[in-house]
Amino acid sequence: MSKLPIVALIGQTNAGKSSILNRMARKNIAIVAREEGTTRDNVMATIEDRFVLIDTAGLKDPSDDFEASIQDQIADAIEVADVILVTLDSSKYFDHRDAKIAKNALRSGKPVYLVLNKCDLGTSLPIEEFRALGIDPQNTFYVSATTGIGINELKNILPKSKIAKKEESSLKIALIGRPNVGKSSLFNSLSKKQQAIVSSRQGTTRDINRVQVKYKGRELEILDTAGLRRPGKREVGIEKFSAIRTLAAIEEADICALLVDGTEPHAKLDQALAGQIVEAGKGIVVVVTKTDLVQAKLDEFAEEEAARETKLDEDGRKPEMIISQPKDIDGILDDLERDFNFLPYAPVLLTSSETGKNVTQLFELALEIDQNRHLEVKTSELNKVLNDAIVSHTPAGLKNTRPKPKYIVQTDVCPPWFVVHGHNLELLHWSWKRFLERKIREKYPFVGTPIRISWYNSK
Repeated sequence: MSKLPIVALIGQTNAGKSSILNRMARKNIAIVAREEGTTRDNVMATIEDRFVLIDTAGLKDPSDDFEASIQDQIADAIEVADVILVTLDSSKYFDHRDAKIAKNALRSGKPVYLVLNKCDLGTSLPIEEFRALGIDPQNTFYVSATTGIGINELKNILPKSKIAKKEESSLKIALIGRPNVGKSSLFNSLSKKQQAIVSSRQGTTRDINRVQVKYKGRELEILDTAGLRRPGKREVGIEKFSAIRTLAAIEEADICALLVDGTEPHAKLDQALAGQIVEAGKGIVVVVTKTDLVQAKLDEFAEEEAARETKLDEDGRKPEMIISQPKDIDGILDDLERDFNFLPYAPVLLTSSETGKNVTQLFELALEIDQNRHLEVKTSELNKVLNDAIVSHTPAGLKNTRPKPKYIVQTDVCPPWFVVHGHNLELLHWSWKRFLERKIREKYPFVGTPIRISWYNSK
């Protein structure tokens, strides 16, 4: 099993880190602007399935609490990353803050490269001006994120995926979710040890806590991550510091348990986290926590409603109901189906760490999903599915040109990856592509795992 290395872009504001990430990813992921300090949160992208590139916020005045938290992000990136890219503006002399960044990066003992951006402007300083940073001149690259100069050369020296050692055969399950959703409680319940601090205070867990357990002869490693709020709501300090660790845990894991609070409405961040898990190609289980409190909230509401019915205000009228009625389990499941309609293949697990309800069922699902992620389908069987899909719903095209899928093969696992060969496949409508995925899933048990389908025009 492979793990993509993590490459971190670190440096002061306005050095062009976001532009470099966009250029490597070939799309506008990070917000780019001329003002300093635009990037306030880490952004990540998987580059050609070779490595994960993380863009950290720039370093500014540490007397500012918010900017001090950005320094924490940089420190966290240095600790988590496999390779560090210290990024500077090639047209400016470095200062004490650049020197501090380079020193901390070198102190980590990890490979460090100096990336001198904006070399297209014609005002770049000679490499000798940057020797005092202590980074090997042979590890220095002049690049231009605007024109692409030097980007491929830089990309080519960055590492490819690591192949895990044979002894590292444990199945890794990461607990992912918003703060205070019950990750640490579930972690403790799964491990049967108080290894994580359980607290009602949001953001208690900062590091990735780990515990290994054995279930049905299989080694399982559980990763407990700190919770994430949506970027605009993240507070200084501990939540900022934990952001990269959560993203790194998603990348490291084989299967992610996305925890949602059964007593609260689902948030857009729940959907965003699910999207990151799918984008990373990981197995996924949606775990509804605190289900023991669902009935308690319904009972509390019923008592308040009964009290309201018997109470009259000064005008002799019943007071208005202040709170809306909580959802029961069926209502929660309906909301999940609506909010996560892009994850029809993800199993939903109703749990309670307090009572232990369905906790070990997560292990059962993890083993099942792991099998599905490794499933290899015969080419002959796949092509029968493809032909049946074409017969039942012929792909539409233009007036004189139609897309013609010819055959399909599986090229990879974890996640399962399929390639459809044919002619004029660029004309295929997205709805037909989704239709083919549904047909494949109807035939084969890819429960809990995304699948990839690529389209290749044959000559």
